[in-house]
Amino acid sequence: MKIRKAAMLLLMCSFSVLTLEAGDIRVGKYAGEFMAVGVGGRALGLGGAGTALASDVTAGYWNPAGLARIMYPEFALMHDERFGSLVNYDYGAIAVPYGANDSLLYGASTLALSIFRLGVDGIPDTRGAWADSNGNGLFDEQNVRPDLSRISYFNTTDWAAYISYAKQSSRDFYYGASVKLIRRNLGDAHGTGFGFDIGVLYTPYENLFLGAAVQDVTTTLVAWSTGTNELISPTLKLGSAYETRFFGGKIVPTVDADIRFEGRAYAAMAHVGPVSLDYHGGVEYEFRNVIAIRVGYNEVRNLTLGAGIHLRKLDVDYSFAKFNGDDQLGNSHRISIRFRLEEDRFKRGN
Repeated sequence: MKIRKAAMLLLMCSFSVLTLEAGDIRVGKYAGEFMAVGVGGRALGLGGAGTALASDVTAGYWNPAGLARIMYPEFALMHDERFGSLVNYDYGAIAVPYGANDSLLYGASTLALSIFRLGVDGIPDTRGAWADSNGNGLFDEQNVRPDLSRISYFNTTDWAAYISYAKQSSRDFYYGASVKLIRRNLGDAHGTGFGFDIGVLYTPYENLFLGAAVQDVTTTLVAWSTGTNELISPTLKLGSAYETRFFGGKIVPTVDADIRFEGRAYAAMAHVGPVSLDYHGGVEYEFRNVIAIRVGYNEVRNLTLGAGIHLRKLDVDYSFAKFNGDDQLGNSHRISIRFRLEEDRFKRGN
């Protein structure tokens, strides 16, 4: 019954898209794209399929329900460079489990904080280099030359902070939600936003995981200093993962589907009217819980590769994404680390 209610809630929320476009309010296609980059070398090495698989601190981004499976406090950091180091993406998060993990009470809960920054730094502003202090041009028809001393520089940055809560309500069902604050800066303009994500995780069998999450479930509003109000439409994410033993280790295939409602007709893998569908997934092989290798395919039709080393308290994961087409765009390299306070005194319930 709980599963049926949760499914109905996700379905209703996924269609709560505002299509109003009047005055200074507009639905911005790709307005929330900076929050779709993804986090964690493991999920990104698997093509960005983390809705059902993420059960660590990174679940605060992929599916907040997965946070309830954490047994120890966790910290995570990630750095990502794209387009020849032109775009820098940084991520940090902390998750703290609390409450009993009793087989009868199911009071397992987790709180988490995740912070993201996507930025392009040192952008030259040459507008003042072509005019003197009186606004007169510095060049004539034979002498086209800017005044380099008048060139200034600025940054464009996007910040997001997620405050997440998750709880286990039964042996096989978890739910969670995130409140997120957004700050965007573009030259002299800046915007501030506020939104919500919700998610559920269901394990009908011991090694089978089914997840669903709705990002920007109430339609996130970003208010700009220019007077424009931009709406970020909801994204419904569905995922599945399965773990099985294989040659002394375990193999984990996983697949995700992203359903959006903002008319991505030509950029999506499939679409019907304003509804678009993108899928991505991958396969991980982990040997004796120490070394992992991964391969995946993401929603922008790029191959991803990854590897990980798992120690008692520290995980180091690397992922690589190849960009098709113009080689000048370069490839993406992501490195993430995850640290666990894996000691009895910090274990859930202690």
